[in-house]
Amino acid sequence: MEIHNMAEDWIVCEVNSLCDSIEKDSSDTSLCTCAQCRQDAICYVLNRTEPRYVVSHRGIARANQDRFDSQQNRVDLTALVYEGIRRVSHNQRPYADHHGRDHAAVLGGTKAPNPVFNIPIIMGRVFSGLNFSPVMESTVHLLQNGNLVSMRDANWQNPYDLIPNTSGTFTFWPGPVNAEKSGAAGVFQYVIRILGGDFEELSFSFAVPAVSEESVFPLSMTKTFKLPDLYLFPPGEEKAQLIINE
Repeated sequence: MEIHNMAEDWIVCEVNSLCDSIEKDSSDTSLCTCAQCRQDAICYVLNRTEPRYVVSHRGIARANQDRFDSQQNRVDLTALVYEGIRRVSHNQRPYADHHGRDHAAVLGGTKAPNPVFNIPIIMGRVFSGLNFSPVMESTVHLLQNGNLVSMRDANWQNPYDLIPNTSGTFTFWPGPVNAEKSGAAGVFQYVIRILGGDFEELSFSFAVPAVSEESVFPLSMTKTFKLPDLYLFPPGEEKAQLIINE
């Protein structure tokens, strides 16, 4: 994994989300939401936003937690994104195809020798079922068919040890899976197993859908699969081990 600016992921996500909303609403026809204007809006916001660099999965977990802990930061970013979209729309590139809607091009990607399923970043959080505090001293495993899943590169560990400064958050990034052809639908079955500390072992099964593509995509928090919050309990406690936050 190379050094990565998490702020870029957040901005790409916000620009695409707001542009999609503008397209659905269609009340303001003065705003252009083509792929070129989206890219220009992303550059506008990036040049006015402090970067947040990470180089490991723990850095991603910490940065993502910090972002969502501050509601005001999210409001400020949305306002800046809207300003960027508005300014770009009123100063469009004269020779660009403003009818282009290949929004996936905004994310980039490297052509692969064969089609692949790009498995998104799998992210979740673990809490104590007794006091709802983040779990600090347990180990999270990502399994498929009873075996540890191989990660995208060496900076992503499996199993993942929970530590205090990530507030119970864990992240996994499985490597791409070869496919027979592009555009094929696939479903990948996984199990999260959590061990350690003063809690009972927890196993949670889930499925990740994916569509095969011609390119291997780089790290991007715009491509994530978020699990419901998981709760651990001491042995013998009456419990519901999984609580889904709406």
